Amino acid sequence: MELVQKIKKELQKAIIGQEKMIDALLIGLITEGHILIEGIPGVAKTTAVKTLGKILNLSFKRIQFTPDLIPSDILGGEIYIIEKDEFRIKKGPIFTNLLLADEINRAPAKVQSALLEAMQERQVTIGEHTFSLEEPFLVMATLNPIEEEGVYNLPEAQLDRFLMKVVVDYPSEEEEYKILKLVVRQEGLNGEVSQKEEPKPVATKEDILSLKKQLKNIHIDKEVEEYIVKLVMATREPEKYGIRPEYIRLGLSPRATINLYKVSKAVAFLNGKDYVAPSDILLYLKEVFRHRFLVSYQAEAEGITTDDIVDMIIEKVPIP
Repeated sequence: MELVQKIKKELQKAIIGQEKMIDALLIGLITEGHILIEGIPGVAKTTAVKTLGKILNLSFKRIQFTPDLIPSDILGGEIYIIEKDEFRIKKGPIFTNLLLADEINRAPAKVQSALLEAMQERQVTIGEHTFSLEEPFLVMATLNPIEEEGVYNLPEAQLDRFLMKVVVDYPSEEEEYKILKLVVRQEGLNGEVSQKEEPKPVATKEDILSLKKQLKNIHIDKEVEEYIVKLVMATREPEKYGIRPEYIRLGLSPRATINLYKVSKAVAFLNGKDYVAPSDILLYLKEVFRHRFLVSYQAEAEGITTDDIVDMIIEKVPIP
C-alpha cells in the first residue's frame, strides 16, 4: 500500500524504531479499535499519536489521568450561563479523532468507566443531549508498568474492550544511537545549525475511512477462520489442546475472536496482500490475547505469564 508506506515514512522523521506500536496505531485506525500501550516513560508514546494526527490531518488531544479526575473532565458537561439564564454544553477532550489517555490506571474506576463506555458506544451523553463521536476515533491509553502507588487496576471486563495491548520496550542499541544523532542534529548540539525535518501531512481522514472500507475485500478462507476460533477455544478448553488447565483462570470472550479476525485482515492489508494467511494471525496474537484472560495463581507462582501461555497455544493448535 503506497499510502501506508508514505505514512510510515513521515512517522520515521519523528520516531526511531517502535514499529510494533506504529503498526498497531494504523491497525486501530482502520479497524475502529482502541490500543492499550504498556511502556516506561520516554519511549515516544505521545510523539507517535501526535505525529500521526499531523500526518493524517486529524485532531489530537491528550488527557493526563490523575486520581482527582472526574468524568466531566473527559466527557464535558453543562455550564450555567448567568447572563442568559440558560445551560450550555461544553464538550470535553474526548471529542477528537485521536485521544491519548496517558496513564489511564491513575484515575478511579468511575472515570475509567466513563471513557471506556464512550469508546464502546462511540457517543457521549451530556444532560439530555447525546452526541456521536466523529470518525475516525482512536483512543491510545497508556499504562506505566513501574508505578505501584496511586494506581487503580483496570477490571478485566474493561480491558477486554481494547483491540490490542502492545508492550513497548527500550529501543535497541542501534536505535538509541539514531535517536541521539537525530536530537543532536535537530537541536544543533554539535555546534551546527540543522533544519529540522518535520513530518508533513500526506493523507486525510477520508483516506483512512477509505482504507477501512477496503478491508472488506480481504479474503479469509474457512480453514483460517476455524483456526482463529480454535486459538480462542484453547484458552477455554486448554486440556483439549494439551495445555495444563490449572494455568488459566479465565478464558477469552467472543470479543477476542472478533478482534483477532479484524486484526488479521488489517495485517494482511497493510502487508499488501488480498488474503489472510495463518502468519498474519500469529503476528499480533499476543497483542490481541495478552490482556483478555487471567493466569492462575499457580501459573504466577511458577513464573508463567499470559505471553508464555500464548506461546503454548501457538505450539499446540495445529496450523492449517
